[in-house]
Amino acid sequence: MADSHHHPYKKPTETKTKVRRGKRRIQDVVLSQRVRDLVPESGAYMEMVEIERHLDMVVTRKHLEINEALKKTLRVKRKLRLFLSHSFSAGRLDADETEAMMPHFDLHIEGRLLDDAAAERYQTSRSRRKFTSFFKRVIVELDKSRYGPDQHLIEWMRSHERPDSDGFSIRRFGEESTKCIIFLFLDYQLEQATLEPRLARLLGVHTATKPAILAAMWQYIKTHKLQDPAERQYINFDTYMEQVFKVARAKFTELPELLKMHLLAPDPIIINYEITNELGDQKKQTCYDVEVDVDDPIRQVMNNVMPAANQQEIFTIDNKIHETVEKVNELKTRREFFSQYAENPQEFINQWLTSQSQDLQVMKDTVGNPEAERKADFYCQPWAHEAVCRYFYRKIQSRRAELEKSLGMRT
Repeated sequence: MADSHHHPYKKPTETKTKVRRGKRRIQDVVLSQRVRDLVPESGAYMEMVEIERHLDMVVTRKHLEINEALKKTLRVKRKLRLFLSHSFSAGRLDADETEAMMPHFDLHIEGRLLDDAAAERYQTSRSRRKFTSFFKRVIVELDKSRYGPDQHLIEWMRSHERPDSDGFSIRRFGEESTKCIIFLFLDYQLEQATLEPRLARLLGVHTATKPAILAAMWQYIKTHKLQDPAERQYINFDTYMEQVFKVARAKFTELPELLKMHLLAPDPIIINYEITNELGDQKKQTCYDVEVDVDDPIRQVMNNVMPAANQQEIFTIDNKIHETVEKVNELKTRREFFSQYAENPQEFINQWLTSQSQDLQVMKDTVGNPEAERKADFYCQPWAHEAVCRYFYRKIQSRRAELEKSLGMRT
């Protein structure tokens, strides 16, 4: 806090200093020079204030950088390992002909993200994604000639009403080996599309987001210098692009609409799997690795870089510091008051009364100096004669104006 604005002869107030709410300024925690001269040890405190100011600047800058980074889409590639297995039960021959005892097989589709040392540092068990959260639909197609047109397709749809899990199982009855085809439809966090084969070979992109596809097309245009030099808003297609889009040229703003006609839904992951009727306690397991996009785990750390609890604790400590600094400055003012009184009591009292009188005039909005004006010597000063002349002159002018106005009204 800067030097106190109290008059040196004004008696300090006894009221308790209230804590000011709102954003603090660096001046609010700075001790006045007078206090630093009286207490040499305060130099250590001022060094800490300077260090805190520097840290605040660094933290503020980092917060801005983090906020800018969070606005961007932070995605990383991870490996999702699929485990396909099955178990076969021959049932009991002497049992009743009930479904529970008939021969059957269980197909298990499970999976998990492979451990990543860099990601594990930031992830917790609560933040790890379940296997089913990566898919929006799974279709298992069995032998139609064996299970008929109504039982050969098993479809699983992801629903927000059901919690995600690490896998699921399918049970079907039968005692013969069979083949199946598993279709896995990935649930992309960002909508993606697959290009037609010819356009995919041309741009070198198979499946990507629409902005990424448009960026690849713009890169192709720049590389082959297809932008019209005279009319920059037009693109002159080369032979290959003309074969794809069936037009010779188009505006740049028309490219998204042209691309839309050549985008397809992303292809599902197709796995051919054979279910055998071999007996045994051990499940036959097959593994497949699928590349998926996941949120960068550091994003969660960036979101929690400054928890609310820490902010509240810092705010409480800041309030205590400001209260202490205000108290120190108040005690400094009191010390000056009593020190000057001890040095010369009579002169101090006179000056203090003069100061209080001036403050009283300001409070009452009083003009002039009533104490000096009530003495005769006040009117014997050199300016008194001219002031009297000016007073009578204004009176005469005011009276003349009234008379002229009265005569003008009569006419």
